[in-house]
Amino acid sequence: MRPFEPFSCLLVISAAQGKKEHLYKILVIGDLGTGKTSIIKRYVHQFFSPHYRATIGVDFALKVLNWDNSTTIRLQLWDIAGQERFGNMTRVYYKEAVGAFVVFDVTRLSTFEAVQMWKADLDNKVLLPNGKAIPAVLLANKCDLASEGFLGNINQLDDYCREKGFHAWFETSAKENIGIEEAARSLVAKILENDETIDHPQPDGDGIRVGEEDGRAPKKTKCC
Repeated sequence: MRPFEPFSCLLVISAAQGKKEHLYKILVIGDLGTGKTSIIKRYVHQFFSPHYRATIGVDFALKVLNWDNSTTIRLQLWDIAGQERFGNMTRVYYKEAVGAFVVFDVTRLSTFEAVQMWKADLDNKVLLPNGKAIPAVLLANKCDLASEGFLGNINQLDDYCREKGFHAWFETSAKENIGIEEAARSLVAKILENDETIDHPQPDGDGIRVGEEDGRAPKKTKCC
């Protein structure tokens, strides 16, 4: 199956329905074995398995959110393999993204040390239409496994996020379903805030305009 086209758009359904629909491309990046695929499976399917094969290249998932009574949001989640930071394809994968999760494993310090390299790669290869960096949320994953070590100094992440330009950070666990929904809601809220400042082109003749055929006009969270 061919993945959805990589772009962010706003679709106005109809005046009668009064419903807006957004499609946003979200990147999920970080070193190999940090739990990116598990986070996506938990978020999209409410499912966890301790057995996943390493992602090769990129994988895709779609999450539909009924944000409020008048807004539906579709998140196109791009699960990018941990080794891709060393390749040449990330610029292609990042194109048209409007937000990102950067994931590290709290039980492996090396994956945290790699965060700043992932963030720098992200900021270097994709920007919002206004020239600013896309909002990124840092996920301290596998928090159910850590009783000491890195998490002993976790309050330092507030300063770290401000320094590196992260919108927020969250402790997460795909196994125990901790923090993932909150992290996603924080990122989507920031994307919507940014979206209000971006001028979207009007649909052309090939756009979808529901209703035209009958004559109606289409009408525990830690933030940095």
